[in-house]
Amino acid sequence: MSAQAPTFGEELRRRRNESGKSLTDMERLVHATRSHLSKIERGHRNPSVELARACDAKLRADGRLLALLPAAARTREERPASPGDDDVPWSLSVSATGESTFTAYDPEALAGGHASAVLAHWALAPGGRDAVSVEASLPVFHAVFDEYRRLGQCSGPALVIPLSSTATGALRGLAHSASPAGSAAVLRLAARFAEYTGWMWQEAGDDRAARWWTEQAAHLAASCGDHEMAAYTLLRRAELALYQGDAQTTVALAEAAGRQARGLRTRELAAQREAQGYALMGSETQCRRALDRGAELVEARTRADDAPALGSTHLPDLAAFVAAWCLRELGESEAAVALLDAGQDTIAPHALRARARHGARLALALADADEVDRACAVARSVAEDVRTTDSATVRADLRQLRSSLATRRKHPAVRDILPVITASLRGARTT
Repeated sequence: MSAQAPTFGEELRRRRNESGKSLTDMERLVHATRSHLSKIERGHRNPSVELARACDAKLRADGRLLALLPAAARTREERPASPGDDDVPWSLSVSATGESTFTAYDPEALAGGHASAVLAHWALAPGGRDAVSVEASLPVFHAVFDEYRRLGQCSGPALVIPLSSTATGALRGLAHSASPAGSAAVLRLAARFAEYTGWMWQEAGDDRAARWWTEQAAHLAASCGDHEMAAYTLLRRAELALYQGDAQTTVALAEAAGRQARGLRTRELAAQREAQGYALMGSETQCRRALDRGAELVEARTRADDAPALGSTHLPDLAAFVAAWCLRELGESEAAVALLDAGQDTIAPHALRARARHGARLALALADADEVDRACAVARSVAEDVRTTDSATVRADLRQLRSSLATRRKHPAVRDILPVITASLRGARTT
């Protein structure tokens, strides 16, 4: 009775030991990680044909080691393990010219700090200009953009940012391969994706990343002559300054955007942001002037039947929301509550991010107006939505609300809601 033939892994280990080579030696010789080689030797992984050939050659097995490779493995390329196996980390990069690279890594090698941790690597270069159809692909990207914005309303930035970042890179590559006429249209949409990615980074609480992506949007807009988007990026920077409490910078950037903008929508948004900056300063007269100017632009845009292309579309009456925001900052909480109450039921059910943003401002206004029970009830809904959307801007409002309510700890509703708010600020769930 003949002895059973060894497996590839068993023979690899035997020949390696006989040759006096360690796994570290083999790592250097065949360009595979020690962890990956160890798993092959233990039978936990099958090598690729290329790796098997390399091992055979370096151990001078004269084809005997390669012959032990399972027949099925000889006809397929090595692939990274499935996520359920080792939870393999991977990265994807897209260059400005459209080339993309995918790399999968050995988690054990990464954890051990090994320089060579690559399990698989692929590169893909786009075809020539003849392989690009902007007319066919651009409408699909427009639909994708709308869906990503919808996704951002009901999920956290960690889910949306990788998608919108990759789409931005893919569009840059498409623009590089497109004709000059098609390239401008592609870059305009790439700027929209970049701007939205910046907003998602702000929602993730990383203002540095938000500024970087906003700058990318500005560069893309400038490269294709999109003056409106270039102006709008100033408003995004103004919003970052607003949430940092920098009223002067908010006003200055909003005024610059208003001067640069040509469209009614962008000028309307600029007036609203300017009003918010003045409200932070406590300058009621200038705030109301800016709000009035914004309201006039809303009316002009409505008469022109000009649908909003930029800015939030999930708050149906953005002008009323901004006015309420300003009134609350100016100490007119009851008026702010009235405006926010009127808009509460107009928000779409799926728009959890917009609902949380609106609800947080309503809860703040209610607390300021001494409607404590209602403030706590609204805060409970906001706390649930913010755990789903992981919104840093809404959490900033919740921190204000917690401080406001903390002075009324004896109120039963306040005692109940404060732990809920605290848990939502930590990202935890409560029952």
